[in-house]
Amino acid sequence: MNLIPPYPASSSITLEHRPFVHDLLRTLPDGISEFSFANLYLFRHNHNYRLTTLADGSFAILGKDKNAPFFMIPQSLPDQSILALLFLEHTTMKCVSKKQKKSLEALGYRTIEDRDNFDYLYRREDLSDLRGRRYHKKRNLIKAFVKAHEFTAEPLLDEHIPAAIEILDTWRRGQSEDGDYTAAREGLEKSWELQLCGGIYFVGNKPVGYSLGEEIADGSSFVIHFEKGVPGYKGLFQFINQSFAAILPEFYQTINREQDLGDPGLRQAKHSYKPTGYVYKYRAFD
Repeated sequence: MNLIPPYPASSSITLEHRPFVHDLLRTLPDGISEFSFANLYLFRHNHNYRLTTLADGSFAILGKDKNAPFFMIPQSLPDQSILALLFLEHTTMKCVSKKQKKSLEALGYRTIEDRDNFDYLYRREDLSDLRGRRYHKKRNLIKAFVKAHEFTAEPLLDEHIPAAIEILDTWRRGQSEDGDYTAAREGLEKSWELQLCGGIYFVGNKPVGYSLGEEIADGSSFVIHFEKGVPGYKGLFQFINQSFAAILPEFYQTINREQDLGDPGLRQAKHSYKPTGYVYKYRAFD
């Protein structure tokens, strides 16, 4: 705890923070994908994340998006005086949960839906079994991939990290922008330190795709942080999605496939898997 200074001072996020921050975040019931240590650490540069300790002993996450300062409070809301100071010195509060939304509105703060950042939730067995007419096209694409290729699937252990990086680099060459490349690469390189787990897929000896994520929502959900594949293999992504869901332990009730960021194509793709619901997020303003 002494690694995180008292507000208004703050510290950048380092791996030294993981034992404390991870233990606090892993039991949160809401399942907000941003609230895992791995997510905060890997996207620390994208959002200028920093950690601070509030006057009541709880911790908060500070950040800046396009020079607009924001704060996030993963746990219960602090005292009203602490909240008032945070709102005074920041543009908005991000990643507000449903429970926090009600409490903030009762205190007179304004809230709005942050639809572009809703996490998509799917029943684990829906993605692993793909039963029924609604998944007919997905099953056909998977059959096409399986029929056309001799493949192997392996746990994404240390020995396969170079192959996964090869997949990621190939994916990047086909993109017009970096996107989440830097975070995805560091996620692979530090998967052991961050305790991320996943699977990797080969066609012959060629690595073609991988998935990487972790447990959230007090152990009831598994979040997919990164899923990458190389072009030229029809049905590959449908195969990865189904194959990885099928090997997840049954105690995971849901799979969280994170947000669509307002991208129409990504939104359509996520809806095509028939989400069972969303992890709702809001923004709050003074």
